[in-house]
Amino acid sequence: MTPDAVDPARLQFAFTAMAHFLFVPLSLGLAVLLAIMESVFVMTGKAVYREMTQFWARPFAISFALGVATGLPLEYQFGTHWAAFARFGGDVFGLPLALEGLMAFLLESTFIGLFFLGWQRLGRLQHLGVTWLLAIGSNLSAFWILIANAWMQHPVGARLNPETLRMELSSFAELVFNPVAQVKFVHTVAACYVTGASFVLAVSAWYLLRGRVRALARRSFAIAAAFGLAAVLSVITLGDESGYELGNVQKVKLAAIESMWETGPPPAPFTLFGIPDEQAMRTDHAVRVPWLLGLIATRSIDRPVTGLKELIAGSETRIRRGLVAYEAGERLRAGERDAQLRAQFERHAGDYGYALLLKRYVRDPRQAGEADIARAARDTVPRVWPLFWGFRIMVGCSLLMLGLYGWAFVASARDRLGQRGLLRAALWAWPLPWIASQCGWLISEYGRQPWTVAGLLPTFLAASAHDAAAVTASLGAFIGLYALLFATGIFLIVRCVRRGPEALSA
Repeated sequence: MTPDAVDPARLQFAFTAMAHFLFVPLSLGLAVLLAIMESVFVMTGKAVYREMTQFWARPFAISFALGVATGLPLEYQFGTHWAAFARFGGDVFGLPLALEGLMAFLLESTFIGLFFLGWQRLGRLQHLGVTWLLAIGSNLSAFWILIANAWMQHPVGARLNPETLRMELSSFAELVFNPVAQVKFVHTVAACYVTGASFVLAVSAWYLLRGRVRALARRSFAIAAAFGLAAVLSVITLGDESGYELGNVQKVKLAAIESMWETGPPPAPFTLFGIPDEQAMRTDHAVRVPWLLGLIATRSIDRPVTGLKELIAGSETRIRRGLVAYEAGERLRAGERDAQLRAQFERHAGDYGYALLLKRYVRDPRQAGEADIARAARDTVPRVWPLFWGFRIMVGCSLLMLGLYGWAFVASARDRLGQRGLLRAALWAWPLPWIASQCGWLISEYGRQPWTVAGLLPTFLAASAHDAAAVTASLGAFIGLYALLFATGIFLIVRCVRRGPEALSA
């Protein structure tokens, strides 16, 4: 791929991924809420809970279908726009993707059919089992996708073969129990639960404001309030755990999120507000909370949080070590079979990708000068301001949702759902979890740059051999197609809500 085509290819993948994640959180959250509502129906025998389950299943089905439709092109792009990445990491990355396909198409598709067709054919407990298996299958599908993504963030359980320049799986257990994957999965799924709860809360509030289906709306509101409160508390708690994991394995991303240029004395302060100046490498007008970042990122008061300037200097060192691995790898690929040469490669293999960063400036990294090394080291830091502000928007949305769900839970517990202020707040707050989720993915993926596989494969070397015009045309086609899918999904969900549960008996 020509250099001009890399950015359109990245933009297309980002656009399709973010469009896909408009529907996935809703379907994941609603799947668990359906299981909870049907469980209450089976335990109490009250028909209103069965009606609730059947009604909320309709927007779930719409979001599920659109999630599948928008998700498939993401996987195809690995072969179309990112073929070099597929060759480099496909032996490892393809395994969780294959398992996700089995979970999505065998488990979810089977149980979603049984869910809708089984109301008259299955007993209560049998149908409840199907509903819970549907919810579990949805979560397992997300689990494997997030394992694949986490491997790109923190590539464990694999080794680089110097002769083929491909990653080879060395430990399936390490791949699955990647610490980044574990934190990412629980944090992301909890955020999806908040999204599903927010949708139910908002629609229920809309019905209550209009005096429609009050029995169903009040019960739906109460369940969504309790479930959403537990979920948003989990998101905030797991976000703290995610910060600790960043401090261990993704130091550049953490420092960029905090616009932290210097390594200061521990414990590091947390910057509430500031204006990052990337040219001068400083943060103007900073408002800081003492100790907070150090406690989040290191769980201590005596360990420092490394600043970007020191990390850039460290990247220069890694580039120089990577050049040793690059030289050894080139000789091994040329046919030399020296055990000492292979040992030299293995010793520095973890820095091999840093030498590849030089290919942005010179054809052969071994010919790079000091200025090239300095520029490549500076490239290891992504743009700071999108990460800095994206993180603060995400946290702000989470805190607003915590306040809303606390208010809604207390009002539901006291049977005071006639408060129009609460109902209006619940109605207008529905976009918050989507905004927070999109910001979270921006932080996760943009913060990984300049890497496709962190520390091993730079993004500009991961692309396919297409020209810019072809990729730009493809991007335009995807924007048009996804706009149509998005409009269709919104139309169907709005129509479902407007018709309401009364349409079930029509």
